[in-house]
Amino acid sequence: MRKPQLIKDEGHQQVHERVAGIDVAKASAAVCLRTPGKPGCSQVWTEVAATMGSVTELGRMLLKERTELVVMEATSDYWKIWFYVLESLGLMVQLVDPAQVRQLRGRPKTDKLDAQWLARLAGWGMLRPCFVPAAPVRVLREYTRARADLVRDRTRCWQRLEKLLEGALIKVSSVASKISTESVKDMIRAMTEGERDPQVLAGLARTRMKAKHGALVQALTGMWQEHHGVLARQLLDQAAYLDTLIGEVEGQIAVTVAAIPAAWGVDADGVTGPGAGHGPDAARLDAVTRLDEVTGISAQRAMAVIGEIGLDMTRFPTPGHLVSWTGLCQAANQSGPRLRKGKKKHGNHYLRSILCQAATGTRDTSTFLGERYRRIRRRRGAAVAQTAVARSILVIIWHLLADPDARYTDLGEDYYTSRISKEKKIRGHLSQLRALGVDLITAPPKDSAPAA
Repeated sequence: MRKPQLIKDEGHQQVHERVAGIDVAKASAAVCLRTPGKPGCSQVWTEVAATMGSVTELGRMLLKERTELVVMEATSDYWKIWFYVLESLGLMVQLVDPAQVRQLRGRPKTDKLDAQWLARLAGWGMLRPCFVPAAPVRVLREYTRARADLVRDRTRCWQRLEKLLEGALIKVSSVASKISTESVKDMIRAMTEGERDPQVLAGLARTRMKAKHGALVQALTGMWQEHHGVLARQLLDQAAYLDTLIGEVEGQIAVTVAAIPAAWGVDADGVTGPGAGHGPDAARLDAVTRLDEVTGISAQRAMAVIGEIGLDMTRFPTPGHLVSWTGLCQAANQSGPRLRKGKKKHGNHYLRSILCQAATGTRDTSTFLGERYRRIRRRRGAAVAQTAVARSILVIIWHLLADPDARYTDLGEDYYTSRISKEKKIRGHLSQLRALGVDLITAPPKDSAPAA
């Protein structure tokens, strides 16, 4: 029999004597409190209103009972009032994945029994908490996600406008690189104001689009009607309004990041603060600048990444934990000697979208990540390459945030070729030595135990 493998599992052996389980819903919740003073019994409240007053009163009662842990399921956004209020009162609160608390087959399911089941599992230490960032990072996350939603809405506006132009037989999107360019917007505004002459409309082109005058005249010849102008004007106004909102949110994002001390850098003279750590001679770069140096990551994407994972990497013990939490790897599925393909994880789709966009942005760069993308794309396709490079970027981000003094250094586009050539040279030298009859003996490590 082989020597057993020792695995640390203290988290599943810890037992809490005073625990509370909360089965949350939209308007109310069922609460179960287990204390050692009443063995075999639990105190259950079936209708606790989801209001500030009721939750605060519940928190004070739990503090009076010296509750060690409060556990609740991540049910939509209904958990937030319970988590935030109880956390602010000083209680230790954990949010858990509903998949970990599924009912056993044959057990009846009610809100009261769900709360009791949550409390029992928490008391046995069988639940793993979900990641909930600190309060300042939560504010940043709401801003960054609002910006992502606004950008998505703006993209839908341009898509609807392009569909409207296609219905009017206007094929300008086939000539222009993007329908959101200033030249195309000028042409559409002119059409909404009554201009129909393709020559006049094509004359509104700017810069490089002037060279496409003939193609524009053909593309702007269609069947534009009055209702097209009304709808096009509304879509242009909506896109302009969304641009204004996105600019306001980006300003708030910058202010919020600057207010987080953990994101500050240190200048060469030792001065720290919101404006420190931006220059190349800084003693410590600020968090946004550190991430901005990674290929494919812009300052805006860096702030969005910080909003999703925070700055405290102790919540993710290794880069693999962060990759798994994001959903950039498949679940493990092993049974005996067979290794099956695991299911794709849901993960954090906001963070995964940012990283995939960054990975796509590296494909034409003369960098290590760009070469990695191209090598994998040739063998396994663009989708696999995008996911692999996104994972590599996330691993780099983990190391940069785990060590504030770290700086990103690109390995270079020739990293793979130089490594392969170096390995070939080593193998060639070894084969020559063997041909000369030299006995190659590898010395044991210094810290290894002597043979018996």
